[in-house]
Amino acid sequence: MTFLKNRVVSVVLIVLLALCSSWGFLMHRSISQLAIYQLPAALQPFFYQNREAIVRFSVRPDERRNSDPTEASKHFIDFEAYGADAAHKMPQNWEAAVARYTKDTLLKYGYVPYWIMVMKDRLTNAFRHGQKDSILFYATDMAHYIEDAHVPLHTSMNYDGQLTNQKGLHALWESMVPELTLEEFNLKAGKKASYLKYPEKAVWKAVRQSFALVPSVLETERDLSKTFTDSAKYRYQKRNGRDVRSYSRNFALAYAQRLQPSINRQAIRAANLVADFWYTCWVDAGRPDLTNLLNQKWDTAAQEKLQEEVKAYRKNSLLKNGLLLSKKGAGNTEE
Repeated sequence: MTFLKNRVVSVVLIVLLALCSSWGFLMHRSISQLAIYQLPAALQPFFYQNREAIVRFSVRPDERRNSDPTEASKHFIDFEAYGADAAHKMPQNWEAAVARYTKDTLLKYGYVPYWIMVMKDRLTNAFRHGQKDSILFYATDMAHYIEDAHVPLHTSMNYDGQLTNQKGLHALWESMVPELTLEEFNLKAGKKASYLKYPEKAVWKAVRQSFALVPSVLETERDLSKTFTDSAKYRYQKRNGRDVRSYSRNFALAYAQRLQPSINRQAIRAANLVADFWYTCWVDAGRPDLTNLLNQKWDTAAQEKLQEEVKAYRKNSLLKNGLLLSKKGAGNTEE
């Protein structure tokens, strides 16, 4: 009975994480896999051989939020708290930001663009020293934070619509809509990883684009709500003996229809930037040879398997061909 009780508690925690975490398990894992296909030949075998671990642990930073009180503010930035037009006026350098706002303020209102740069330095150092476990750890975690930077509500104090009587909007945008409509997404990008001469600028461009989407995320929900009764708009589920309200399937589908292709576009932008950062860290480390870090010898069969997946990626048929790990089950086995 004790084992069963503990198992039930674990399942409940996993469900809560999936509902509350940024992009949800599905999209973090999908985006991280997509980034691998954009890498150059010198990097791709290493990341491809470790793709299941990268996909599996892409949600690790969200899981740490339950035990690490310093974790949450690494995932967002509340621009409104930093003054008018902060998205364009905030210093891109951490030390300058601390001098202007104080460290306590940044820890309270979020600092995801600055934290991404910390992770960039750590990954570069891991590449430079050939530390396989550290490369995988920092590459996977950095991808998560970059992906979070592409979620509009991660850039606003109104992060869940709670300030405008739209509570639940966070999970609707980043989790519910993708889970219901992923089959309609275009999961390919028309680019390969490129070197970022000014990575800070790339990060700030991403959070500014996300923040610019906040009004449409809120207004679309508000306008659509006028066409739904409350009973059609919401559903109620029992959790821990309490009725918990969330958006209905029909409302989520209608919301997705009105918003597309913005959610899909943000997912692809995230995958692009993840790949660019992985590549940039490797270049800044001196383009080290990763052959000795491979799990096993990279032979013709392995190369052909990779090329098969890259081909499917370029044709947007990963999901159709059963190659998207987040939908196969391997990527959804929780720790």
